[in-house]
Amino acid sequence: MSVLKVNEVSKSFEHEEIIENISLELHEGEIVSLLGVSGGGKTTLFNIIAGLSMPDKGEIYLDGEIITGKPGYISYMLQKDLLLPYRTILDNVALPLMIRGEKKQVAREKASEHFAEFGLEGTQKKYPAQLSGGMKQRAALLRTYMFSEKVALLDEPFSALDMLTKGTVHEWYLDVMEKIKLSTLFVTHDIDEAILLSDRIYLLTGKPGTITREIVIKEPKPRGKDFNLTEEFLAYKKEIISHLENSDKL
Repeated sequence: MSVLKVNEVSKSFEHEEIIENISLELHEGEIVSLLGVSGGGKTTLFNIIAGLSMPDKGEIYLDGEIITGKPGYISYMLQKDLLLPYRTILDNVALPLMIRGEKKQVAREKASEHFAEFGLEGTQKKYPAQLSGGMKQRAALLRTYMFSEKVALLDEPFSALDMLTKGTVHEWYLDVMEKIKLSTLFVTHDIDEAILLSDRIYLLTGKPGTITREIVIKEPKPRGKDFNLTEEFLAYKKEIISHLENSDKL
């Protein structure tokens, strides 16, 4: 049974259809990427899944229950870390628990339990300005996890990082995801990133945006550091590029 199911979702703005009949599934512990060109409707879809926007038609299911238009069930991490500069890293991470009504000390204690697991030990009393870009993204991901340990939406969370930092963060991300088993739907424009991180990839093409291909990455995780140099990796990349270039919906 799917943890998250999107069933035939469509959405228009000012009489222009943005996405059309989107259906996808996310299973427990999976990392699934949504890959496509800019303006294809990925952010619109994420807003609907998160309950921030209502679809014109279609439904969103979490563990078989309809959550369409109901925020608060699924966590959502945007491109920017959005850490509050005047709060310590611990208080930034604990913020979702405080918003839910947890007492500050209890929220801090619960959040602190995960700092070592996320490679953030020793940063609790620091402020965002004192952390590197990669460490800020770790803190933002932990805050996302504290909001919901079930399903997370990540909207290009590593796009602002330089290539060397991104490579290190990718290795860390796969390692921590293997431990916490957070079911994740991941938006990216980076084909290499999608292949490296994903169990499956949905290709979203055209205007209105429609899912036109699903690609299963067969190699088990964790994958070797040189996976992106293998023939298998290059075959996936060629398949994706060919589909995006030749899709009659682009």
